[in-house]
Amino acid sequence: MNRIQTIDVTRGLVMVIMALDHVRDLLHTPALTQDPTDLSTTTAPLFLTRWITHLCAPTFVFLSGTSAYLSLRRRNTADRRFWLLKRGLVLLALELTLINFAFWTDLQFRTLMLQVIFVIGVGLMLLSGLSKLPIRWLAGIGLGIVVLHDLLLLVPAFPNPAMQLFWSLLFKTQLFPVSPQFMLLVAYPVVPWFGIMLVGYACGSVFTQPAEERKKQLLTLAAISLGLFLMIRLTNIYGDAAPWSVQKNTLFTVLSFLNVSKYPPSLLYTLLMLGIMFTLLWVADGTTNPFSRWLIVYGNVPLFYYLIHWYLVKGAMIGMMLAQGYQLSDLIIGPLSFGRPPDSGVNLPTVYLVWLGLVAVLYPLCRWYGQYKASHQNVLTRYL
Repeated sequence: MNRIQTIDVTRGLVMVIMALDHVRDLLHTPALTQDPTDLSTTTAPLFLTRWITHLCAPTFVFLSGTSAYLSLRRRNTADRRFWLLKRGLVLLALELTLINFAFWTDLQFRTLMLQVIFVIGVGLMLLSGLSKLPIRWLAGIGLGIVVLHDLLLLVPAFPNPAMQLFWSLLFKTQLFPVSPQFMLLVAYPVVPWFGIMLVGYACGSVFTQPAEERKKQLLTLAAISLGLFLMIRLTNIYGDAAPWSVQKNTLFTVLSFLNVSKYPPSLLYTLLMLGIMFTLLWVADGTTNPFSRWLIVYGNVPLFYYLIHWYLVKGAMIGMMLAQGYQLSDLIIGPLSFGRPPDSGVNLPTVYLVWLGLVAVLYPLCRWYGQYKASHQNVLTRYL
């Protein structure tokens, strides 16, 4: 089956957006101390810079489920399901090694952060077994998780550390200071994100429809998701741990309304972000222009882009430090430290300039690897 360009265009767009958040994390002056979504201290440009990147993780996870469906539709055999299992294991290995090293540049690995590649890897491993079930069952399980898992916020904290870790891996974002020299951050718990992957898997059939019907279904899904978000958010009763409230002005009240919870992904967060994603898929479907062709270059090689961009962002951070008069010896390597001295950093406009430069550098690299992958069938291109 040929690649579906609608998916690659949309995935390419969110990959470009994702790099902005990571550049901000590592280079923006107040990023070490300020929460950009805290309405009591943030600015509108900073809030929106962070908020737009909320789109990335649910899009990646959803489309990973969709891609798994399309792969199994071609040949739903034990061999193909075993490939999903192996792919998931590869993603887990990358998360615990190359990706975490890019975050922290700590050869002692005193911090492990489990985030989007971790949950995609675990999700593919689960799908390798569950894909034998009827798709309507998987759709029901996925929707049930997305709708109901916010109720788990009512579960009191467990006193037992082992139970805390088990619960966190499944349901709750939590930091575990295992020792003064080792931190484990479960940023993306498995179950709520797997619910999104299952919904993506169940929606895979949308992309097998004729173009006119596919566009109609994508627009319908966008309208349903965004409509439900508006109705539930207006009630301010259920669906997110952070209710919205009237703020100091109209703009900040709107920002409060949009300020949905990602850790873990709430029902309202999922509805809003998937609604935007469905809209982007609808717009991208059948669109052919220089911008979409540019995005396809990134969307063709998502894992390659993800790995390389982290190392480029970390390199940009180190280059910024050296340009500001710091030495390599000033890197702060240790638990939960990206390495940047607290007084270093750049302003938000400079963050955008660095981001654009980084995306430009990634383009020829992704184009080269996309061409290499298309002409070479080996272990590397099969999994990366």
